[in-house]
Amino acid sequence: MSETKRIKTALISVFHKDGLEELLKKLNEEGVKFLSTGGTQTFIESLGYECQKVEDVTTYPSILGGRVKTLHPKVFGGILARRDNEGDIKQMEQYEIPAIDLVVVDLYPFEDTVASGAAEEDIIEKIDIGGISLIRAGAKNFKDVVIVPSKAEYAVLQEILDAQGAQTTLEQRRMFATRAFGVSSHYDTAIHEWFSKD
Repeated sequence: MSETKRIKTALISVFHKDGLEELLKKLNEEGVKFLSTGGTQTFIESLGYECQKVEDVTTYPSILGGRVKTLHPKVFGGILARRDNEGDIKQMEQYEIPAIDLVVVDLYPFEDTVASGAAEEDIIEKIDIGGISLIRAGAKNFKDVVIVPSKAEYAVLQEILDAQGAQTTLEQRRMFATRAFGVSSHYDTAIHEWFSKD
């Protein structure tokens, strides 16, 4: 069997909460620790699960009206650290960076906001920065990290969890990474097309 990795800590920060409940239930049963922000954290706790605030890890509040929440070395270090790289592991210890094995994220609904005829200011606020960065980081480090880049993939992860518990093969992680770059490519194309209209 290919290189399997166990999911111990999950960073979950999503716009769409529907369909997340079953996933959280299974992850919790498997002993996975949750890390989250804002509304998602409130949602996770409302289901009775413990959830650590990203702010408690970074020791930094959400700033600029929520524009900057997850963009921090302790979050991105935890996702991008190569688990087989001695230097990376030493730096994780040195800077107290927690390993993040699963990232479940989706993006602000940019296209829906454009389609609704919203004002330019509102459309610009729906250009996701943290989410797209988390997707790219998780996908880049697919050798160690599972990236779930949209609610369309919740069921895919659920199937894997039901079949083999909180662990994934290298092929599965690569499959999620491929889908993640598809999501990011589509999103950036939509933003580029909107900007190009003028």
